[in-house]
Amino acid sequence: MSEHNISQILNRNLSLLKSNNPLFINLMADSFISEFLLSYPEAKLSCFNSNFQQFEQHNKNEQYQSFFGASYQEKKQHDLVIIQYPKAKAELSFTLSMLQACVPEQTPIIIVGEKNSGINSSKKSVDTFLTHYQKQDSARHCMLFSGLYKELNTFIMDDWFTYYNVEINDESIKVAALPGVFSQKKLDIGTKVLLDNLPQLTPKELLDFGCGAGVIACALGKVHNACNLTLVDVSALALASATKTLELNNLTGQVIASDSLTNIKGHFDTVITNPPFHQGLKTNYQATEFFLAGIYKQIKMKGSLIVVANNFLTYQPIMAKNFSRVIEKTNQQGFLVYHCIK
Repeated sequence: MSEHNISQILNRNLSLLKSNNPLFINLMADSFISEFLLSYPEAKLSCFNSNFQQFEQHNKNEQYQSFFGASYQEKKQHDLVIIQYPKAKAELSFTLSMLQACVPEQTPIIIVGEKNSGINSSKKSVDTFLTHYQKQDSARHCMLFSGLYKELNTFIMDDWFTYYNVEINDESIKVAALPGVFSQKKLDIGTKVLLDNLPQLTPKELLDFGCGAGVIACALGKVHNACNLTLVDVSALALASATKTLELNNLTGQVIASDSLTNIKGHFDTVITNPPFHQGLKTNYQATEFFLAGIYKQIKMKGSLIVVANNFLTYQPIMAKNFSRVIEKTNQQGFLVYHCIK
């Protein structure tokens, strides 16, 4: 099992982590978990992940309990919490706030992350929640901080949604998004270009892949009232946001957690996506090829896949391997919209 840099810095500091009922939040299921359990075999470990892929990896291990969701709902009391620093600062505040019901005052909180994640400036984000916050270690391009939990008011998840309106083709869409969700505060350019350049379709079974806050599914659902909507994402925060967005727009749909295509069942006449493949060109192409080959099998004959992507990513040859026709709908503001027909 590979050892990530974050796990290496945690392993260097195992002496700080002695506890009876620890909670690890959004840590990877790699060698650190094994090292921790070897060092503290009596610890009743719980691991919480808002990323479904990471949750599934943890859930294979019967040595500890694993949980998935937008917020941690268990009522057990924890005497240590380790949090991997998230991409969005607001998500760290959200995470610390949700601990209110399960973490007593003065409980040690460890926050660990890569230096380029912005963790070095995390003090401003944690002042409301932690006291005695200080750096404990810096190694392997990572940093580890610790603090003590403050007594807080009751956590109410609804208080953490950001709301805004989007106007698409004379339709007004109300959007709700939690911290850390893509385009939390306003519609991103790629999705706007996509929705402004949709082909003429009348979808009956629509899949919004990588749905985020659910804007795409809601935009089509409001126009095509009879359409069955399926919204899929790997992030529990996104799925909670999409569920709220559907409710705000008086729409219903299936909202499904999935690691890429693993949990997607059935067949669709329309699949539409602003794909979350933004981890470098090589990773982008590998993930795209896997997605296109897999989703092709779940698109009905003559069905459509509509994709928006950065225009420097050469997706068209990959799409042409899997679809009979690939039409470039537009090239605007750095984004291409493709209409692929099976």
